[in-house]
Amino acid sequence: MAQISLRIDDDVKKSAEKACADIGISMSTAINIYLKKLGRERRIPFEVSADPFYSDENMMRLRASIEQMEASGGTIHEVKLND
Repeated sequence: MAQISLRIDDDVKKSAEKACADIGISMSTAINIYLKKLGRERRIPFEVSADPFYSDENMMRLRASIEQMEASGGTIHEVKLND
């Protein structure tokens, strides 16, 4: 049996552990499922794409909207969303 060691962000690990617990499997089992599917299908077994929210075009539009709002006396505040 081979052993793999990898580094991941603490929050990513916690989130993945919770998801695995909710499903009723260990993180090791989840990673084994992923690796078996990767080896069998010879592809990442899910879509990998950039979040369009962070595209250069959208970020420019958001900055322009913020500038327009600030120039007209509007205010901007951050809203914390519940996960």
